[in-house]
Amino acid sequence: MKIYRLEYKQFIKAPLSRVWDFFSAPANLGKITPAQMNFKIIRMDGDRMFAGQQIEYKVTVMPLVRVTWVTKITEVEENKMFVDEQLKGPYNLWRHRHTFVEVEGGVEMTDVIDYAIPFGILGRLANWLYVERAVKGIFSYRSGVTEKIFID
Repeated sequence: MKIYRLEYKQFIKAPLSRVWDFFSAPANLGKITPAQMNFKIIRMDGDRMFAGQQIEYKVTVMPLVRVTWVTKITEVEENKMFVDEQLKGPYNLWRHRHTFVEVEGGVEMTDVIDYAIPFGILGRLANWLYVERAVKGIFSYRSGVTEKIFID
């Protein structure tokens, strides 16, 4: 199984407590997801993030392909990091680690995504043709929206 890794860093000009409060509330995920993905939470265990929490949602992963995706929060260190992992969804593997470091003037947020696509060589071709570009587009969108959310 081929595992791909993408990493994104973003400086957010806001206090760590405010950044953490936003990103540790799963309901806010829809605010930073592109509209064409038609993101909708179906079920969520609690309003605030905790280790073991499961979130089920529907999302359009490519044109005309809508899936149920279930993630589990596997690790949480308050004001520092959390990890979500796919339990059910379009990937063979999806592990997303979010870290938050207080720096001068704000917070450096880092997202590290490890993912694997099913279907062997066809999955590798799909990653090359579409998936990697789509995931990068989602995080580019999130970066722009996050910047607007945290404008004081």
